[in-house]
Amino acid sequence: MTGNPTDRAALPENSAFDAHAIQARWQRAWADADPFRAGGDADTRPRKYVLAMFPYPSGDLHMGHAENYLYSDIVARFWRHRGYNVLHPIGWDSFGLPAENAAIKRGADPRAWTYDNIAQQKSSLHEYGVSFDWSRVLHTSDPEYYTWNQWLFQKLHEKGLAYRKESPVNWCPNDQTVLANEQVVDGHCERCGFEVVKKKLTQWYFKITDYADRLLDDLNQLEGFWPQKVIQMQRNWIGRSVGADIDFAIEGRDEKVTVFSTRPDTLHGATFMVVAPDSDLAAELAAGSSAEVQKRFGDYLQTVQKTSEIDRQTADRPKTGVFLDRYAVNPINGERLPIWAADYVLADYGHGAVMAVPAHDQRDLDFARAFDLPVRVVVDTTAPVTGAMPVIELDDDGVPIDPGAGLDDVDPVRTGVALTGDGRMINSGALDGLSKRNAIARAIEQLEASGTGRGAKTYRLRDWLISRQRFWGTPIPMVHTDDGRILPVPADQLPVQLPSVDGLDLTPKGTSPLGGATEWVTTTDPETGEPARRDPDTMDTFVDSSWYFLRFLSPNDPTQAFAAREADKWGPVDFYIGGVEHAILHLLYARFITKALFDMGLVEFTEPFSSLINQGMVILDGAKMSKSKGNLVLFQDELEAHGADVLRVALAFAGPVEDDKDWADVSTTGAAKFLARALRIAADVDSETDVVWAEGDAGLRRVTHRVWADVPGLVEQTKFNVVVARLMELVNATRKVIDSGAGAGDPAVREAAEAIAMVLDLFAPHSAEEMWSLLGYQPFVGLAVWRQPDPTLLVEESVTAVVQIDGKVRGTLSVSAKISADELEARARADEKVVRALNGREIARAVVRAPKVVSFTTAR
Repeated sequence: MTGNPTDRAALPENSAFDAHAIQARWQRAWADADPFRAGGDADTRPRKYVLAMFPYPSGDLHMGHAENYLYSDIVARFWRHRGYNVLHPIGWDSFGLPAENAAIKRGADPRAWTYDNIAQQKSSLHEYGVSFDWSRVLHTSDPEYYTWNQWLFQKLHEKGLAYRKESPVNWCPNDQTVLANEQVVDGHCERCGFEVVKKKLTQWYFKITDYADRLLDDLNQLEGFWPQKVIQMQRNWIGRSVGADIDFAIEGRDEKVTVFSTRPDTLHGATFMVVAPDSDLAAELAAGSSAEVQKRFGDYLQTVQKTSEIDRQTADRPKTGVFLDRYAVNPINGERLPIWAADYVLADYGHGAVMAVPAHDQRDLDFARAFDLPVRVVVDTTAPVTGAMPVIELDDDGVPIDPGAGLDDVDPVRTGVALTGDGRMINSGALDGLSKRNAIARAIEQLEASGTGRGAKTYRLRDWLISRQRFWGTPIPMVHTDDGRILPVPADQLPVQLPSVDGLDLTPKGTSPLGGATEWVTTTDPETGEPARRDPDTMDTFVDSSWYFLRFLSPNDPTQAFAAREADKWGPVDFYIGGVEHAILHLLYARFITKALFDMGLVEFTEPFSSLINQGMVILDGAKMSKSKGNLVLFQDELEAHGADVLRVALAFAGPVEDDKDWADVSTTGAAKFLARALRIAADVDSETDVVWAEGDAGLRRVTHRVWADVPGLVEQTKFNVVVARLMELVNATRKVIDSGAGAGDPAVREAAEAIAMVLDLFAPHSAEEMWSLLGYQPFVGLAVWRQPDPTLLVEESVTAVVQIDGKVRGTLSVSAKISADELEARARADEKVVRALNGREIARAVVRAPKVVSFTTAR
């Protein structure tokens, strides 16, 4: 594009700042020139990949989106100004329950609702002035995208990482679909808020647990690049525990039961065993008992199934359970341990059974006290872990005989508090006297030597449940034959496309609506040609977002999910921007898929996002915005009221990136005034583009070059609000020189105005382009490489030194920044105000910190 959309006469003296007219002018120019498209192979600049988490099209954009895409745009524009070839794409995470629920409510096709919303959001993003590469747009609900979701599923299936099993799952009674563990928040569905129940179903899983150690250990690579809060949340979610698998014989049962424990050293303190009531093991053990036990167990199980896992894990909840009239045998000492079913043990933790050591585990102790079960102390927490150990006599139950002994003071039976601290082993045979660490190691050695156990690890992390009983998602590309085989759809038949909704009942009813699409679900066995059925479930939409950053690299390629050479050039994502609410779900899944693709040789990196930026929420009057609260600030309304640049500057200036911003405190009026002042400076400049800056006002030049020196570091630290403040200072300094200094023709004024335009582009790109044009330059300022500061202008010529007498300021001195301590002290002693303040008193002590402070202490 050539020529300037504005000219030097565009802003008459008394004109108002017309944000919308400027916005429209420059959006037309950008649409014509497409200046923000990432360069191809011929572009030799270094690369940066900047990505904001893509939106879900559930309506128009909201203020959280406004913040998110502002921050990604600041980062993208910054790296272009630093001379980089920047990839900054946008797409839509367009499958999912909200579209399907909206379609059910309206009796419509979820496609229409989804793509109408995408069109609205796309228009808003254009209006907002975000410098996206619009040539790479993708929608996860397009067959051209979900073809590769299905390809990814089959690649994982080939590697044994996608499998099907029957197990208890989280079931949302409202949405009538299963949920992954990560999608259950405080026992409720994260989407609709209904209480989640357990239900047994056969479902598809991704074997994310195979990567548990790598997902945990590789977080060390992200230290300092991801927010510490997110790293810790992921560590907690993966939840690695190290200990031993211990095999317990069960009387009347041939197969042993394996129990995981982080404290195999406390085996001598085990006095009973607890199994999860909703586990297969509990059902089997109860079935081998009397009819009375079976009845009690069945009644108890019904109660447990109505209780959420969150409630079951609540520490202060009264303990309940049923004795199964069965016994396990302690492998270390041969003692019989009664077996109870109790809801504080979960079926999917460890092996669904625990050895109960009530003296040293609070939940076990609470249970033991509730049912009058024995408690045996095997760790003396009063004994030092170094040095000699005191001898304390115990009775047969492991309780101190001597009332004066130290353990009696903390007896768990009497106090109701388990002994969980470190100490030395007692009442534990060959382990007696050992510290915790040594006792654990010795206990594992004993178990392995006797063949009754082995060292082991377990995790809080569970395999990723990806099956969903809904329509609006990626069909699972598998075929079920009449003889029970499950086969992948041949690659040349992908994608398995969704059928039309005509004639389908999308209402949630516990099975996938696709199962009712008779023509669609009926297919043929790819091996024999005999009749077969398609898998009726769709994939969790987190599959869509687990690899989309790779599809952006070659979004229009119909032959492959992504080009490996493009992944090598651009990946991993340099800067990923989005809310902390995705700290576990999305980020964990994306990390898993990236590692799996690395193992397949398809990418050369193991972490998808090198740097992560989390923004706070935009709230109103201290509360989270929501339709139900009636406190929703609509993004489009704010755009229409203020214009994009005012909105962007106001949000950027509102506070640190990671903090919540209360819209009630955000000043759009102040942002508009600032932009008007900046534009007025560009219009006032009265010098040519080739003017020699060095001949300009020295003070203003120092302010300008200090901005050039400081702003890059501030942006890299995401201190965007500070950068806006520095721009405001530069605007004020420039205005002062124009109005009461050297005037608008001074070369330093032009230099400052050009700096303002180039840095302002981060926050107010339309206004920055307007300034650039008014200054006589060709578009686009967004592509201009920032200037380097002149080091000679960063040295302060003079500073203000403060003189204190007995702790009170008594004078100031204007001195050279390079003044020596001796000279500064001499100047201070000779200063008139200081002499008057001393009033003849003798200086007993002088402390000089040149060039800023002289502190005198007088003789008293």
